[in-house]
Amino acid sequence: MEFKQSLARRILIAFVLMTTLVGGTFAVGIIEVVHLIEEQLISRDLNNELNRVLTQNIARGRPPSLDSDTRFYSSAGPVPYAIPENLANLELGFHEVFEGENSYHALVREIEGRRYVMLQDQSDFEAREQVLYQVVMVGFGLSVLLSLLLGWVLARKVIKPVVRLARQVRHRDQLLGMAPPLAPDYAADEVGQLAQAFDDTLGRLREVLNRERLFTSDVSHELRTPLMVLASSCELLADNPNLDPRGRAQLQRITRATEEMRDLVQTFLMLARAQHDEARLAPRASLRSVADDLANQWREPIENKGLRFEYQPGDPHEQRFNASFLRSVLGNLLRNALHYTDSGSIRLVLGECGFVVEDSGVGIPEEEREAMFRPFVRGAARRGDGVGLGLSLVQRICDNQGWTVSLSAVEPTGCRFQVDLKGHPDVAS
Repeated sequence: MEFKQSLARRILIAFVLMTTLVGGTFAVGIIEVVHLIEEQLISRDLNNELNRVLTQNIARGRPPSLDSDTRFYSSAGPVPYAIPENLANLELGFHEVFEGENSYHALVREIEGRRYVMLQDQSDFEAREQVLYQVVMVGFGLSVLLSLLLGWVLARKVIKPVVRLARQVRHRDQLLGMAPPLAPDYAADEVGQLAQAFDDTLGRLREVLNRERLFTSDVSHELRTPLMVLASSCELLADNPNLDPRGRAQLQRITRATEEMRDLVQTFLMLARAQHDEARLAPRASLRSVADDLANQWREPIENKGLRFEYQPGDPHEQRFNASFLRSVLGNLLRNALHYTDSGSIRLVLGECGFVVEDSGVGIPEEEREAMFRPFVRGAARRGDGVGLGLSLVQRICDNQGWTVSLSAVEPTGCRFQVDLKGHPDVAS
């Protein structure tokens, strides 16, 4: 499983783990050294004491002269010095012996076939040893706490330029052509190299975005002239009294397509500019007025396909939105419903600040719904000559305006698109 933690936390954890490992190693080393020194020094002292007793006391027939905390035992000695049963099976060398709550250091030697045992009370030594161990453990704990504090301070200091760089990169002005470079604000280290990499990447991204805006803007401007010619020609043809009903129906179809294309061109143009100040200058309309207009426009083609069109205007707020954007979103959803519905009905329901487009068409599987809002993605049941940009345009407009669009299923079949217009920050009443 991947270790997912923030960089600052990983630095802190690494710092604490390193201190714990080093401090723990030193603590264990100190304890082992104390044990080693204890064995060597006390073993040497007991050995010297045993030699003194054997040469100065036993060899001269005198009783052993010992300190109050030292005992002497011999396998060939009189009863007072006989080796007790609990010491009789000790191997040669140095040992620690415990009797109840008392502890002793014992040295066992064998000289000329005789076994000797020197026993020394180590209670005072053990008390000092415990104090030493406590000091070592307290020092280890304090070192871990200190490493935690220093690691937190150092992690914040190390991460500070990275956080600053992330904030600068995330700022929307970085995509503007006049945005200053990031690298000069940082030292020539790894963060500086990262800032330079961002400068290079953002520079290429700005070029791509600029080319896209210019292309969309140029195409939108160039399409306006032929669209005006089509609209004017349709108006002139509509005044012709000799036009038969079939021709007039086709003329209405051309007029409707021209209006849709004009709205689409205007939408692309404003999205290409992507400036909220310019968007505020665009024509504005209420949800009710746009919905009434599109309901009248789409009712006939929907009913001509044998479908039932249900329009519920409700009582939406009299807020005014970008007319081109709102027409594009609602129009694309109605067109999508018409293309993918063969029987049943299409419903348009207005809410207080939003609307719902619902159909009884083929529906979209749950695993494909999220992908439907991506460019050039179409459902499995492809209809018409589209290339899969309708829902992508809807999502792009909603993102630009702060609106939200969601897709859910309708039982037994069909789709339900809900658009919430509350999120727009610049709604004018």
